[in-house]
Amino acid sequence: MNRELVLLYWQIGRDILARQAEQGWGAKVIERLAEDLRLAFPEMKGFSRANLMYMRAFAEAWPDAEIVQQAVGQLPWGHNLVLLTRLKDPAQRLAYAESAIAHGWSRNVLNIHIETRLLERSGQAVTHFASSLPRPQSDLARESLKDPYRLDFLGLGREAGEREIEAALVKHVTEFLLELGTGFNITLQCSD
Repeated sequence: MNRELVLLYWQIGRDILARQAEQGWGAKVIERLAEDLRLAFPEMKGFSRANLMYMRAFAEAWPDAEIVQQAVGQLPWGHNLVLLTRLKDPAQRLAYAESAIAHGWSRNVLNIHIETRLLERSGQAVTHFASSLPRPQSDLARESLKDPYRLDFLGLGREAGEREIEAALVKHVTEFLLELGTGFNITLQCSD
């Protein structure tokens, strides 16, 4: 069902692009099409002027129908809109689409990973594991560094030490548990 909807939206976007190329931008192709679709299918949602503009942009961003049959066709329309509006580079869009599929990311998780530039940051640490460790261990060590921790919410600078980070994490978790209310009578202590 999802793949068919995404393909339909892509085909409508391609039709809009073709009509605009033929009739010109000022011909109000999108406005007329939105009205025609609303009249023809009054019970169906998703044919607003704004969504038709997204369909046009979607078809323009993915000119090859094959990509719609593969990666982006497996994602819900909302995920595709996030990719379309948040990322300009087609290779980045495709990489995030494939990761969203592989890891089952929700739209919010996809948004967060784009915002924090997860794929651009992953695996960027400079190491000498390959030259100092045998093959299986060097691969494992390199993989362990691919998922960096995001601790921005603690309000600490880059120069924060391990004890400061630990204390801030404990404080944050304690505040969170206190917000949950009664029933969470837990005492947390920092180790020395």
